[in-house]
Amino acid sequence: MPAPAEAPMARPVDDLDACVALMRTGSRTFFAASRLLPQRVRASSIALYAFCRVADDLVDDGGMPLDQALGVLSHRLDRIYGGQPLDHVEDRALAVVVQRHQLPRALLDALLDGFAWDAQGRRYDTLEDLHDYGARVAGSVGAMMCWIMGVRSPQALARACELGVAMQLTNIARDVGEDARNGRLYLPRLWLEQAGIDSQAWLQRPACTPALQTVVGRLLDEADRLYHQASAGIALLPRDCRSAIRAARLIYAEIGQQLRRDGLDPLRQRAVVPTSRKLMLLASASVLSGWKGAAANDAPPLAAIAYLVDHCDSGPQPRDAQAPGVLPAKPLGERVVWMLELFERLEVQRIEQRGARERQRRFSH
Repeated sequence: MPAPAEAPMARPVDDLDACVALMRTGSRTFFAASRLLPQRVRASSIALYAFCRVADDLVDDGGMPLDQALGVLSHRLDRIYGGQPLDHVEDRALAVVVQRHQLPRALLDALLDGFAWDAQGRRYDTLEDLHDYGARVAGSVGAMMCWIMGVRSPQALARACELGVAMQLTNIARDVGEDARNGRLYLPRLWLEQAGIDSQAWLQRPACTPALQTVVGRLLDEADRLYHQASAGIALLPRDCRSAIRAARLIYAEIGQQLRRDGLDPLRQRAVVPTSRKLMLLASASVLSGWKGAAANDAPPLAAIAYLVDHCDSGPQPRDAQAPGVLPAKPLGERVVWMLELFERLEVQRIEQRGARERQRRFSH
C-alpha cells in the first residue's frame, strides 16, 4: 500500500477558502453563525470545524472499522502537530491553526473520543455519564474556541466548556424523537427508570408520556443551570467576540424554552425558535456585548470538564494577529445586520418551501 502523500506547499488562505466552501455546502448553520465572529477568529474556527466535521464523517460512516478510522485520525493529528500535515485541505488548514494558536492536542483527542462513543452506541445511565459525553463532543469545542480567541485562564476555559455541555444537553432534549427513530437514546437511563420508563421497551415504541416529559424537563433544567454558570465566562472574552458567543448562548437556551412552550413533546415536532424571537435575542446580544460586567470567581468547574482544563497549560496571552491574506473584520453593527437579513431570508425560504410542499400534496391527491 503506497504511503499517504505529504502536503504540497499551499497558501493558508487557499486552504481556508476551501474550508469555507466545505462549510457553505456541508454546515450552513455553522457558517452563518461564524459570521458574527471577528475575522481573526472566524478564519481559525472555520478551519477547526472543517477538520472536526470530516473526522466525524470518517468515524460515523467512513466505511471502515471504528478502530481503523480512529487510527487514521490519530495519525493525521500526529502529522498535523508535527508540522507535516497530509495532503488534505482540512489537515493543512488545521496545521496553520495549531501553529498560530498552539492549540492543545488533548482537546482534539477528547473530541475524537466523543465521536467514538457515538459510533459505539454507548449508554448513559446517569447525568454524570451524560456530562462526560457532552464534555467530549461539545465542551472540547468550547475550550478550543476560547483558546483561539486568545483567552487562556482556567476560569474562562471552564466556563467555555460548560457552555458547550449546556448546548449539548439542549440538543439531546430537542432531538429525543429524531434520535429514537435512529435507535439512539441519550436521556439518563436512571432518570427514565425513576420515571417508570423501560428504556429498551420505549425505544421499540417511542411515545410522549407525562413521565417522559418529566425527564426532558429535568434535562432542560440542568442545561439552564449550566447556561447560567457559563454566562460569567463571556465577560472574560475579548470584546469583539462577546456578541457572537452571547447570541449563541441566548438562542440555544431559547430552544429549551420553546420546547417547554411546545409542551415538552420532542416526538411530535422539533423545537424551533421563531425568527422574530431570534432577531430580538441577537439585538440583545449586540447591546450587551459592550458591557463587560462582572465575572464570578467562586463556581467550581463541572467535574466532567475539569480534565480538559487541566490539559490546557496556561501560557502568555497571544497578540491579536491577523491571519495572512485575510481582510480586517467588518464592524460589529454590520455583522449583526447581516445576520438579521439572513434570518429574514431563511424565513422567506421556509414559507416558500412549505407552500411548495402543500401544493405538491394537493396535486398528488
